Amino acid sequence: MNTPVTPPNTQNGPRLTSLSHGGGCGCKIAPGVLSEILKNSSGGVIPPELMVGIETADDAAVYRLNDTQALIATTDFFTPIVDDPYDFGRIAATNAISDVYAMGGKPIMALALVAMPIAQLSVEVIGEIVRGGQDVCRAAGIPIAGGHTIDSVEPIYGLVVMGLVHPDRVRRNAGAKVGDVLILGKPLGVGVLSAALKKEQLSEVGYRQLIDTTTKLNTPGIALAQLDGVHALTDVTGFGLAGHTLELARGAGLTAVIEWSKVPLLDGVEAMAAEGFVTGASGRNWQGYGADVELAVGLPFTAQSLLSDPQTSGGLLVSCAPEAVEAVLGAFTAEGMAHAAIVGRIEAGPPGLKVAV
Repeated sequence: MNTPVTPPNTQNGPRLTSLSHGGGCGCKIAPGVLSEILKNSSGGVIPPELMVGIETADDAAVYRLNDTQALIATTDFFTPIVDDPYDFGRIAATNAISDVYAMGGKPIMALALVAMPIAQLSVEVIGEIVRGGQDVCRAAGIPIAGGHTIDSVEPIYGLVVMGLVHPDRVRRNAGAKVGDVLILGKPLGVGVLSAALKKEQLSEVGYRQLIDTTTKLNTPGIALAQLDGVHALTDVTGFGLAGHTLELARGAGLTAVIEWSKVPLLDGVEAMAAEGFVTGASGRNWQGYGADVELAVGLPFTAQSLLSDPQTSGGLLVSCAPEAVEAVLGAFTAEGMAHAAIVGRIEAGPPGLKVAV
C-alpha cells in the first residue's frame, strides 16, 4: 500500500470522512439491532396492491399499478465513504439506484436527500456532491425531479428512487429454489478499502478500484428479470455477502452454500484484511447473524471479515436454475461486469448459510 491517496482540497474545509462516525453502507444499523427495532412493526395499512413490503427485508417496495406495471420505490442515503465530494455523490447515487435494478426494474425518477453541516462545508463542496449524484442519474437515464435538504451535524447524501417493472417480472429475495446456482456480480472488499482510506493507507490503485466498483450501475438487473430461470435477486450492500445471502436463504426457507474459493475479491483486500483494515460494521454484522453461519474448517482467517464486510454499492446476487447460468453470466458480461462468478448453491435444509472451503 505505497503512495497513499492524497485527500482532496475541500475548499480548506475538513475531510469528509472525518465528519462522520461511519462511512457508506457501513453506517447501517447492525442487523441484530434492526431486527429488534422492527420486531413489532406491521408496516401499517397493507393494501392488496402492495406486492412487496417489509416482510422479507427485500431491496425495495413494489406496488401494482395495473396488469402490466408495478411501481418500485426505495430510498438509500449515508455518510461519506470517501473524501472527494464528487466521488461521494456518485457512489451514493449508484448505491441508491441499485435497489430498483435488484427488483428487476427500470429506474424512472429520483429525489435527492441532502443533509449537510453548513457551518463546516462550503457550498462548493456540497455542490460537487450533488453534481456527482446528478451525473450518475444522467447515466441511468433518469432525472432528479426534486428532494429535500437540511442542516445536519454529519454530511449525508442519497436518493429516493422509483422504477417500473411488469408485475410478473418482479424478482424478490425470497424465490430461491433447491438446486439453484448463486452468482455474484461484483467482487468483495469495498469495506476493507474504505477502512484503509480513512486511515490514509490506501494506494492510488486501490482508490481507483474502490471508485470503479462502487460507481458501476447494476444495470444487468433489468435483463436478469426477463429470464425465467432467475428465481431470486438481491444486491449485496451493508450486511455483507453473508448477511444478504442469509436473507435470501431465510426468504426461501432453505440452506445457502457459499464456496469461498470461488468468491471474487478486489485486488489486495485479503492481505489488507489480514493487516487489520476492517470496518467496525464487519464485526457488528457478524455479531448480528454469525450464529446462523456455519464456517468450514480450513477457511482462511480473513474469510469471516470479508464475508461480513459491508459492501457500499455492491454487486447483484442471483439465485438461478443451472440451465440459466450461461444467460445470467452473459447479462453481466454485456454490461461490462467481467468479475461476475458462480459462488455457491441452494440446498434443502433449514434456513441458514454454510461456507465451504
